[in-house]
Amino acid sequence: MKFAVLSCIHGNLEAFETVLKDIDRQHCDRIVCLGDLVGYGPYPNEVVDRVRSLNIPTVQGCWDEDIVEGLNACECSYPSQLAERRGLQAHQWTNEVVRPDVREYLGQLPLTWREGNLSFVHGSPNSQHEYLMPQLDSFIALERVLSAEADVLFCGHTHVPYVRSLEDGSIALRVSGPDAISQPERQLTTSLKRIINAGSVGEPRHGRPNATYVIYDTETENADLREVPYDYRKTCAAIVENGLPKIFAWRLSRGWEFAERADDPTHLCQR
Repeated sequence: MKFAVLSCIHGNLEAFETVLKDIDRQHCDRIVCLGDLVGYGPYPNEVVDRVRSLNIPTVQGCWDEDIVEGLNACECSYPSQLAERRGLQAHQWTNEVVRPDVREYLGQLPLTWREGNLSFVHGSPNSQHEYLMPQLDSFIALERVLSAEADVLFCGHTHVPYVRSLEDGSIALRVSGPDAISQPERQLTTSLKRIINAGSVGEPRHGRPNATYVIYDTETENADLREVPYDYRKTCAAIVENGLPKIFAWRLSRGWEFAERADDPTHLCQR
């Protein structure tokens, strides 16, 4: 089976429609969405309507949660103060325009979707707000996959696509310290695990404005990171016309990898 896995549409209907056409051309069997249907982009209601019309299994993203529960539902929603200020502007606008039925839909989205040995989340199994960056410590990365009880963990949230393989092997578990109860060393043997980040359809940050998503073939276990050009200028114009901050159009047009330096580059959720 060929899965098309996409994430972070962010109200960018133009990018979403273009990606859907590419998915159709690739003859995918299933589409799974990793959330963040709204936020930053000018068409939140239209994107949700399209997802619902296609009956796409979708998990709840951090933006989807924040529109329902209020901004900063998690204290570590943003990696920097600058990102938080910009997020506040986008949240206020989005919160005003989303329809009640859209808000209700976002509120009932599950946090995880499973298909066999595949697990689909927005940020991580811990939280929609946690960033699983490609340089994340290997032990922590492996723990996140194991906690999902999966062989392959699909995530988004970073807006930067990648595939990371955590090789077969053993991990030694040892407890030490003056107050620790003496325990023998334990070995945990794991098979090959993978984290696959789908990037972002609607607000890519890998250095180009092209939309990204991933196609995963369960038979060959091949992950194809797709990069799809679209007319981003239409979305940029709509961002400005709808009164959203112009910086969002500027960032979208460049596919900026990071619009600001993160205060905490690991950005692990502690809740």
